[in-house]
Amino acid sequence: MRIHVLPTAEVAAERAALWLRAELGRAVAARGRASLALSGGRTPWRMLHELRRLRVPWHDLDIFQVDERVVPAADERRNARQIADLLVAPDGLDAAALHAMPVEHRPLADGADEYAALLAARCGDPPVLDVVQLGLGADGHTASLVPGDPLLERQDRDVALSVAYQGTVRMTLTWRVLDAARHRLWLVTGADKATALARLWAGDRSIPAGRVARESAWVFADAPAAAALPPALRTPH
Repeated sequence: MRIHVLPTAEVAAERAALWLRAELGRAVAARGRASLALSGGRTPWRMLHELRRLRVPWHDLDIFQVDERVVPAADERRNARQIADLLVAPDGLDAAALHAMPVEHRPLADGADEYAALLAARCGDPPVLDVVQLGLGADGHTASLVPGDPLLERQDRDVALSVAYQGTVRMTLTWRVLDAARHRLWLVTGADKATALARLWAGDRSIPAGRVARESAWVFADAPAAAALPPALRTPH
């Protein structure tokens, strides 16, 4: 795991976007197409704003979701809605290349199986994404793998349903997909994440984020989020 500490959330998002653009370009050059899974939250939206300004191989890109709230399609909390608003455009991502989690599907478990089958069809079986972008909650959760959820102990699914968390059930990628990705991109900002980031960096497996594979992992954090890291790591660069 490598960490880059930047002075502000905006600069962290800019640096993450530059790293992501370069990695997607390398994936397209190597395999003809790139795959990216995106998390929700305010910090990734900053990164996607920056990514939209860069020269990205949009027509050679498939975008998946790391997780999604089980709420109606028009709900402003839907991550897929935000991703589409930011990236889908005539000179950007094609709408058909944004693969939204089918959280309207009933029963929901069948929707999770459907998404797992899509991942296998597009990214291999078992699926290997080029980049998975992850966030970090103050409680140490990542994706919708949350503390205390029995899902944390399951290793037999690629896409699953969480317990209700902050009022909603979530559909989420599981350890198998997160760990199999070629690269993991962490974007962490805000003073409320400082303790969780220090635990992630230390490899604390008592939090969900600490159980994600550390190989080929890059962390971009702002100074407030990095406040509890060892001093040698906190110098912005």
